[in-house]
Amino acid sequence: MSVTDKIAARLPRVMDRGERPPVVAAVRLHGVITPQSSPVTRNTISLQNVESAINRAFDNERLIAVALLINSPGGAPTQSALIAERIRELATKKHVPVLAFCEDVAASGGYWLACAADEIYAHGTSLVGSIGVVSAGFGLNGLLDKAGVERRVYTAGENKVRLDPFQAEKQEDVEWLKGLHADLHEQFKAWVTERRGAKLKTEEDLFSGEIWTGAKAQQLGLVDGIGTIRSVIAKRFPDAELTVAEPKKPLLAKLGLAAASTRSGDLVTQVLASIEERARWSRFGL
Repeated sequence: MSVTDKIAARLPRVMDRGERPPVVAAVRLHGVITPQSSPVTRNTISLQNVESAINRAFDNERLIAVALLINSPGGAPTQSALIAERIRELATKKHVPVLAFCEDVAASGGYWLACAADEIYAHGTSLVGSIGVVSAGFGLNGLLDKAGVERRVYTAGENKVRLDPFQAEKQEDVEWLKGLHADLHEQFKAWVTERRGAKLKTEEDLFSGEIWTGAKAQQLGLVDGIGTIRSVIAKRFPDAELTVAEPKKPLLAKLGLAAASTRSGDLVTQVLASIEERARWSRFGL
């Protein structure tokens, strides 16, 4: 035996491409959906911070399916739509099925993301639905009065500062906001109807903003079945290797560090954003 043959015999055997197992690539979509981010943000979803993971998931040469692991109480409708559209674009290009798996919550924008899949699964205890639109804010005009602070704002355009939290609420602004909500709600309903089609049951108003358990959601046609990613993949693709494409974390989040803000305005914004994020999850007991 030659020296070359001896060395080759000691090297680990590399499987031929035909022997390598097919791949199901999973993408985690966990957190509130928002265009806002910070150096320490962990639990938010936006196209910017998940697109790299989505691209990697669809870029595997042995890919036979993509799985979406969704745990989100919702958030920004535009970000929800942009992410869903990107998933559909790649699924069409790669000719692979997409399966969504609802974990604790797939509500509002979280369910919008789930509808990007060809099939949706949930645990029996998952919370699914909330097909509606909501916005929230704070009225701080009384706080300024108590503090003896006068705020001065100058605009060109009478509607430039609608619903300014530092001014008293105006009914005409509320009516404008309701019209905006109605428009977004119609787009949400159209998306769900397009993706779920005849699977949806009509005996209950599915677009009222109501939330159901995964078990009830299956009866209503909002999800296709009850199951976890491992149980479903093991049954559907028994020979497949399951991989997870994680979104890249900001550097400070990787180090577990918190960013210190020296500007009071930034601090107030961060505190209010944290309260709002906590409120979104607390609606579901989480």
